Amino acid sequence: MNKPLGKQLGFDEVLDVVETLSASDQEMLIDLLKKRLTQKRREEIAANIVEATEEYKSGKARRLTVDEFMAELEES
Repeated sequence: MNKPLGKQLGFDEVLDVVETLSASDQEMLIDLLKKRLTQKRREEIAANIVEATEEYKSGKARRLTVDEFMAELEES
């Protein structure tokens, strides 16, 4: 089931390929995917922190107490 370079497999095609793997290979794939997703999420969080820090330093964001934040939400 080799595809030409640049053509992406559909979700159903990926599932079909995964089902051809042994149970231990499927478990290894699940573990690897979980680790990659965790790392991706960490990178997204780190990028959000950098962005928020830059916005705070430039004055685009400000500190609020929870009560102040909730009051602003109610005003919107």
